[in-house]
Amino acid sequence: MKKNTKIYIAGHRGMVGSAIWRLLEQKGYDNLIGRSSKELDLKNQTDVLVFFKTQKPDVVIDAAAKVGGILANNDYPYQFLMENMQIQNNLIDASLKHGVEKFIFLGSSCIYPKLAPQPLKEEYLLTDSLEPTNQWYALAKISGVMACKAIREQFNKDYVSLMPTNLYGTHDNFDLQTSHVLPAMLRKFHEAKENNNTPVTLWGSGTPMREFLFVDDMAKAVVYALENKLPEYLYNVGSGKDVTIKALAQTIQRVTGHSGEIVWDASKPDGTPRKLMDVSKLKEVGWSYTTDLEDGIKQTYNWFLANIDNFKQVKLT
Repeated sequence: MKKNTKIYIAGHRGMVGSAIWRLLEQKGYDNLIGRSSKELDLKNQTDVLVFFKTQKPDVVIDAAAKVGGILANNDYPYQFLMENMQIQNNLIDASLKHGVEKFIFLGSSCIYPKLAPQPLKEEYLLTDSLEPTNQWYALAKISGVMACKAIREQFNKDYVSLMPTNLYGTHDNFDLQTSHVLPAMLRKFHEAKENNNTPVTLWGSGTPMREFLFVDDMAKAVVYALENKLPEYLYNVGSGKDVTIKALAQTIQRVTGHSGEIVWDASKPDGTPRKLMDVSKLKEVGWSYTTDLEDGIKQTYNWFLANIDNFKQVKLT
């Protein structure tokens, strides 16, 4: 891949998009383009087509999405389904119409069935019903994966989908109403520590198993897909290691220095009992993660402390 290749990163200000942008700049890519949601509404098909016609990107990385945890998916199902489909459909279709040869679509491990065997293999896609707590987001992402697969097969273009496990890191969303488990927990422990180490109440039993990947590792996987032609249409991206939510809480408690009690609210839902990605397919073609969980949490917490007055809080309306 030439360093002056025109690369459009959709969602370049988000946690994942900004990590990809930083890494590409570090590697010497000097023709990156990004637009904020104010500058370009990706839900507007006409605006997206005009953007592609004028900018003519060679490569598109789709890191744009409406995201959130169990609570947000539950309260705003229509927005999660429709807005994510609008964003990705506009990007995928405009890319095809304007001759983009390489498209990297970023999805989520929630595309796999709720009760699929663990660890999750790529071939389990569409073999059973989804986890109800995030089915709306999952359905949108599945349609994006299949659209890229169709283009790959019908038009012989390098449109590939990467499905990350639970991502966390710098520039994450720390809003307690809309964030994912790790950043929400990190903020809760920090605020409890600042408040004389008051008890921290967490959802569920603490027994579900989850896998986490530091966002800079995800960016490295995306750049690997950019610089290599991957032979398959779909790849899982993760560490291939999982921890209980309880162990995660204890790690975050240790990193933040909170010394109070942890209270588990068993009346709240746990979600899927276990979620671990089989990452052997991507490993076979030459990529694997490098940042262990505690080190990644430390880096995230340091960023959180440095940005405590202006960290991101995503509101859903």
